[in-house]
Amino acid sequence: MNQETRPRPAPPTGPTPPTGPTPRFRAIGRSWSVRRNFRATGRALSVRNFRAIGRSLSVRRNLRSIGRSLSVRNFRLFFVGQLVSVIGTWMMLVTQDWLVLSLSGDSATVLGLVTALQFAPMLFLSLYGGRLADRHDKRVILLAANLVSAALSLILAPLVFTGAVRVWHVCALAFCLGLVNAIETPARMSFVHEMVGGDLLPNASALSAAYFNLARIFGPALGGLAITWLGIGPVSLLNAASYLATVAALLLMRPGELLRRAGPARDGRTVDALRYVAARPDLLLPLAAVALVGVFGLNFQLTLPLLAKTVFQADAGSFGLFTSAVAVGSLLGALIGTGRVGRPSETLVAGAALAFGAAEALAGLAPGQGTALVLLAVTGLTALYFTQAVNHRVQLGSDPGHRGRILALYTLLVQGSTPFGALLTGWVAAHQGARAALVYGGLISSAVGLAALALRALRTARVSREGSADGEADAIGRI
Repeated sequence: MNQETRPRPAPPTGPTPPTGPTPRFRAIGRSWSVRRNFRATGRALSVRNFRAIGRSLSVRRNLRSIGRSLSVRNFRLFFVGQLVSVIGTWMMLVTQDWLVLSLSGDSATVLGLVTALQFAPMLFLSLYGGRLADRHDKRVILLAANLVSAALSLILAPLVFTGAVRVWHVCALAFCLGLVNAIETPARMSFVHEMVGGDLLPNASALSAAYFNLARIFGPALGGLAITWLGIGPVSLLNAASYLATVAALLLMRPGELLRRAGPARDGRTVDALRYVAARPDLLLPLAAVALVGVFGLNFQLTLPLLAKTVFQADAGSFGLFTSAVAVGSLLGALIGTGRVGRPSETLVAGAALAFGAAEALAGLAPGQGTALVLLAVTGLTALYFTQAVNHRVQLGSDPGHRGRILALYTLLVQGSTPFGALLTGWVAAHQGARAALVYGGLISSAVGLAALALRALRTARVSREGSADGEADAIGRI
């Protein structure tokens, strides 16, 4: 038979027997697989490591970003001095509320009167204080204001030690302190710009809110403990000493490093700023919202002591925890606000007012002290987020020539409205209780937020209709 026609053997049906080089190739393949596994593992570990490193670097960058204005020596001194001073101030505020309630038999009306007297000068003198800050050395104004405040705190101490203190003494000293604050506040706010300049101003402003709320966290709690351990008189002495921290910081500053104007400021009229705001709905709406929320909702100095003592029967040691809870939330709100980029929208401002009102109303309905403290922290967060959103929207949307006076107007609306809100809230609390004061204030604040959203929707719809009408007219004109 020819070799070409010889039948080929059938292929084997079983497993192919291994040939000579196959085990070696399999070993090599396994080694390549191990190498691939090591490479894959290495890549995974490398990615995870790089991600972890990236996260750590991001946290470090964020921390450096949050505190970058502290690299300025003058502001660093000011920050530390103000932190100590404001802690003493909050200790004294809690002590003052406790003293007033003790002298008046837990009268909400008397406490509201003291609060109104302390903030009433802001209503009449804040704009004048802004004019003084523009025309004179802000550092000198702050030195004088802190020394006078320390003297006022020293006057109260002997009255308490001798047992001669009366409600009218506290009312008179609160009014005098309000006079000082009306001059000090505009100077302090505008002095930040001289210390850090325009580029670092937003960061320094956020840090100012942070130290204020850090003081609100520790000050009231320390004040309540100090009342228990030391008494009211020693707290007045500690408060007087705390003002000296700011005085020392101002004296240690280097005046040559302050970014002052080359010439005197022009004497602008307040009425011009009011006309400017009236012609700008995007500024008028948030300012009106913060004024209404300030009157009805932002009355923590009155509602928190009443809630603590008359609803939950808190003793002096836990009396300051309610204010500290609001301060913890406010500090978180300040830190959240540092991540804001650009000008906040009207919807954000209105939504923040709505959220704040809901949180405050729920805090007034809290069944127990623990629940109340948690809800008060949420209330503090939303309150600060709302006020900062209004502040940033107004500042970033204002013409530089009007910005200073508009900022003074914002301060007037936030703090100058407190006397009216304190009297109204005190009357409601006296007749219907502290819970009702919180609930009503929260509901009205939420209504302000809803009204702002409705006004924005109406204005948007009107602009849309006008735009569509203009488009139809253009189309008809082209036919």
